[in-house]
Amino acid sequence: MRLNDPLITSFVYKGKEYAIDLSFDNVLDVFDILEDKFLRTEEKAKICLELLLEEEFEDDEAVELFNYIFENFIKIKRKRVIEYDLKGNPLPVVDDDEEEDFIDIAQDAEYIYASFMQAYGIDLFEQQGKLHWHKFRALLQGLPPDTIMQRIIQIRTWKESKYDSKEFKDAMRKLQRIHALNKEVTDDGG
Repeated sequence: MRLNDPLITSFVYKGKEYAIDLSFDNVLDVFDILEDKFLRTEEKAKICLELLLEEEFEDDEAVELFNYIFENFIKIKRKRVIEYDLKGNPLPVVDDDEEEDFIDIAQDAEYIYASFMQAYGIDLFEQQGKLHWHKFRALLQGLPPDTIMQRIIQIRTWKESKYDSKEFKDAMRKLQRIHALNKEVTDDGG
């Protein structure tokens, strides 16, 4: 996202211009389709393109075009922070696949909705078909620390310290189990 560029509503691919609907709810539908375990890759690409471009494509063309759209307009790219050791040498960078996610848009939908209302006064249901995906992502990443979504992220990312009391550690582990992302949280905090 660049503030001096307009939001993407069309793009040129292989010499042809396409209008694209990148409203946040449309993109969330794309993520739902990508999670479907019963559809083949070609079927997913074709359905996603019908949602985004309102056009139909052949299998090979659909996969290639959808991959281009996903990589350039939809994929959430993590910002790399370069960390240094005490001598000033850069530390190894963790691959995207190894990084842990602390938010799931589907599982955390109620918390995201409540946080947008609290922080911005934005009713996401009223913004369906209107709020651009890039705006949605920026607002989500910029949620203030006093919102429920940010508090849940703090719970999920908490690591125990030797200075924490036993009661605090027990309470945080319980909260981590309650707010876990469809995976087990063990009693050792991990």
